[in-house]
Amino acid sequence: MKNSNDTSFFGHPGGLQTLFFTEMWERMSYYGMRALLVLFMTASLQEEGLAFTVATATAIYGLYTGAVYFMGLPGGWIADRLIGGQKAVWYGGFIIMTGHIVLAIPAKASFFIGLILVVLGTGLLKPNIGAIVGQLYSSEDTRRDSGYTIYYMGINIGSVIGYLVCGWLQVNQGYHWAFGAAAVGMAIGLIQYRMTQHKLQGESSEPTVTISPTARKLSWTAIITFLVALAATTFLVMQGTVQINPVTLAEKVAVIFTVTFLLYFGGIFFFGELSSAEKRRMGALFLICVASACFWAGFEQAGSSLNLFGRDYTDRMIGAFEIPAAWFQSANSFFIILLSPFFAALWINLGKRMLDPSYGAKCAIGLIIMASGFIVMFFAAQIAASGLKVAPYWLVMTYFLHTVGELCLSPVALSAVSKLSPKRFAGQMMGVFVLTYSIGNVIAGLLAGNFNPERLDQMPNLFIQISLFSIAIGIVVLLLTLKTRKWEKLAEKDHLAEPHPVPQQG
Repeated sequence: MKNSNDTSFFGHPGGLQTLFFTEMWERMSYYGMRALLVLFMTASLQEEGLAFTVATATAIYGLYTGAVYFMGLPGGWIADRLIGGQKAVWYGGFIIMTGHIVLAIPAKASFFIGLILVVLGTGLLKPNIGAIVGQLYSSEDTRRDSGYTIYYMGINIGSVIGYLVCGWLQVNQGYHWAFGAAAVGMAIGLIQYRMTQHKLQGESSEPTVTISPTARKLSWTAIITFLVALAATTFLVMQGTVQINPVTLAEKVAVIFTVTFLLYFGGIFFFGELSSAEKRRMGALFLICVASACFWAGFEQAGSSLNLFGRDYTDRMIGAFEIPAAWFQSANSFFIILLSPFFAALWINLGKRMLDPSYGAKCAIGLIIMASGFIVMFFAAQIAASGLKVAPYWLVMTYFLHTVGELCLSPVALSAVSKLSPKRFAGQMMGVFVLTYSIGNVIAGLLAGNFNPERLDQMPNLFIQISLFSIAIGIVVLLLTLKTRKWEKLAEKDHLAEPHPVPQQG
């Protein structure tokens, strides 16, 4: 039973405090470690790194970040049908912490095992903790939107802590100390989760979908089989019995994710017995999905090509202090905290004046603004190619434009999925939409693989290509929204009681 009278956490249910701090510390561990991944993989052996090529390192990075979002699909399914959301968050957090502990061990084999554990744990925790936030409120409770806003702040505060702490430790103590700090962060999150779990008042403590004992047994058998196969494959790769080329694998995974998305989306469109209005809304939503995948392919250069640019080609000295390369990525989180209230007010005021752009138009504008950040990098890369170190404000300006683009696209796209999806497929469509994050992340890793430190003269070309491609897609989507904006309007009659989207990205 949802307690709508509970106002113990800044006017919100006490359970929001539990989820806020759990997510804050989980994001601290995730982003703190993620900021160092490509730097660690490309660092020399003398610097405690793995000495991988840029193409190999960024392909692994893309596979890792893409897999994190992809595993959210089975993670949500397991919580709904087998163990409940609360247990999924607890076990997921524990697996993440174990992954970071393994990463802190200075060995090549432990690095990949640690990454796999973090992927599996995040797949369990991330989708379910966001879903529980919504379950704290009754359907009539008007605090729901502001509750998600507070929760989203937790994500960004955690990521800032992660970037600053792990970035500083990497410079002053070494990579493995930084990975260890990520484990400590997740441990703090788990301790406070267990201590304040009673505030959730039983929400999502049990599975929401009842399945037969036979189906339950089959499900557990499939999960165990998958884990055994994953462990066996990992062992064979570590032994050198099976050879895997990360770049080739990333190319195949990008195709698999894209085909999966198209088949699932097409299956609902053609075989879901949709009405004419529902099909038009799905057409409008397809455009938003395309914009989303292209957006994340550019935005996720933050941890790869932009990260390397910050380390190798940016003047990081302020007096006698050297800015850790990972700190530049915290600019995104700082800008989100500063700009989120402004954008929330902007859409409300445009709506009052009947000037509110369509979902598709907002997403296209977000994609174009993000792409303009790479025009900034085009000029910065020209300076670097001439042999000079680049001032830090070039990267900060790029991250500012990327954040403005993110605020135009990310929350808007999530809202569009909840409003434009046929109601009986709402949950599945959110899962299908999350595939656009996975597609974008894997493609981002492949794009960053063209960042060749031996050929600095090619660097400006890489950034301008990403920019022009994204702008072209943005313009095409913007032109098509002249038609699809009418299709979006068909949603208003059917979706007066609009379900709130679960924020997945971030």
